[in-house]
Amino acid sequence: MTDHVDSIYDFVLDVFYEEEQMRMTLYQEGSVCGEKILTGDYRNKKVWKNPVKRAVYQLFSKALGKELPWGTLTGIRPTKIVFDGFARGKSQEQIIRDFQRDYLASEEKAALCTKVVKTEQELLSRFPYEEGYSLYVGIPFCPSTCLYCSFASYPIRAYQEHVKAYLDALEKEILFVKEHYKGQKPQTLYIGGGTPTSLEEKDLERLLEIIDRCFSIKDLMEVTVEAGRPDSLSWEKLKILSQYGVTRISINPQTMNDATLRRIGRNHTADDVRETYDLAREAGFQNINMDTICGLPEEGMKELEQTYRAVREMGPDSLTVHSLAVKRSSRLNQVKEHFHHYGATPEMVAYAGKCALQMGLEPYYLYRQKNIPGNLENVGFAKKSKECLYNILIMEELHDIIAVGAGTSSKIMDQSRHSISRVENLKDVLQYTARVDEMIHRKEVKMNGK
Repeated sequence: MTDHVDSIYDFVLDVFYEEEQMRMTLYQEGSVCGEKILTGDYRNKKVWKNPVKRAVYQLFSKALGKELPWGTLTGIRPTKIVFDGFARGKSQEQIIRDFQRDYLASEEKAALCTKVVKTEQELLSRFPYEEGYSLYVGIPFCPSTCLYCSFASYPIRAYQEHVKAYLDALEKEILFVKEHYKGQKPQTLYIGGGTPTSLEEKDLERLLEIIDRCFSIKDLMEVTVEAGRPDSLSWEKLKILSQYGVTRISINPQTMNDATLRRIGRNHTADDVRETYDLAREAGFQNINMDTICGLPEEGMKELEQTYRAVREMGPDSLTVHSLAVKRSSRLNQVKEHFHHYGATPEMVAYAGKCALQMGLEPYYLYRQKNIPGNLENVGFAKKSKECLYNILIMEELHDIIAVGAGTSSKIMDQSRHSISRVENLKDVLQYTARVDEMIHRKEVKMNGK
């Protein structure tokens, strides 16, 4: 045992030594932040964080005979590294090389990340996002709660009697946002949840009327509504959405296999997805997104291929390819030992990406989550001009994202200090409704301190 520990220790020291020699060389070439590195001084976290992570990663990689697609990266937004590289004047090729060297990521993931950022930069160059903000409206109700879900989500049937009071509180918070940003309107609007379309027709119309009265929905650059569950939609609801100027909706199957839909707690079938999709096209929607999840419990390549055959036949304008995340507060985390297998594989994610490209969709935003088995990622694909600007703005944290409703989180940017203040709303619907004045006060304090 002692010999084994000594060999591990020697290995880590060797890697540290190699890292230090490399950084000393870079310093002499003027490439390391203008800061001298002292041999053996590991207290400087800025200098030594990545070398230590690489050493530990290489230790376990060697011991287990395994490499991870994203190497040592654990953050949600790897695209920020690429943005920083371009800001420093680096070429695309150099950024990919640095990505591989500094974080031990695969060439495939480094290239994907760089491609996404190039697309994001092109889209962001077309409008003055620094001058505006985005509004997120949270509707925390669903027909049922999916097995993997950890969002603030409550069964609409059980909470129907509380919807009016919730919308009253929401209206009060929206009016505060309007007053604070007097003279400005949100550039993008995203109504999510939960499933906003789980509201009854009269309640959905009231929600849109509140927002329209404050901001004139049809004048906004982009308006997305999560209509994710086909069992939450009707012709009447689709016409209401269209009437108020919603430009983009999501109809999210996650899978097109009926057995899996039952397993994850969804009360609809794959045929329901097809029928709802056709209904939305008939209602005039020209920008429909679909979400899918690779690695759902008991699904393998056969099931995934069935899902993408069906998605290809429908032909959505954008497609988000998720890798299953096992979130701590989800039911899946509590019962995962009952399944033979779950979690995406690199083969699954590669197949999904290939299918998206064959459908004429290109990657335009990317993010990662902590609890994704296999160290994989989530990628949004879209046809040209069908990308969701809100997704880019919130992922890259480029301007204020003001979020109203239960379980939402606002991000208030201070561009001069390059800092972000977060303001959390209570998750519980009844607590949010009763304490909405407190939620408004939290925002007011942060906004005034900006």
